Amino acid sequence: MPREGKKDVLLGTLDLLILRVVSVGPIHGYGIARRIEQISNDVLSVQQGSLYPALHRLEKKSFVQSDWQTGETKKPIKMYELTKDGVKQLEEEKKHWENVSNAVNLVLE
Repeated sequence: MPREGKKDVLLGTLDLLILRVVSVGPIHGYGIARRIEQISNDVLSVQQGSLYPALHRLEKKSFVQSDWQTGETKKPIKMYELTKDGVKQLEEEKKHWENVSNAVNLVLE
């Protein structure tokens, strides 16, 4: 039976996707989730219950840093940016994904 609709992000790929989106420039949490949906042509979905714990984990590891800024509605919003360590981690995550992806493709062939 074919799967339809948006899918939650695959286990183990959330950090990679967040780091990639944040690497473009400062962005708030809701923007990260929406951008992942947009880039994936609405195939992937990141729920708040997964996104914010991941952002806190990445911040604790010093891969992202956050700063409160005033948003368009004059309300404070938390913006996330990639750190130097985050740039390195993104490259490591990409290499790991390529290895896993290649391995899955071998199994599927």
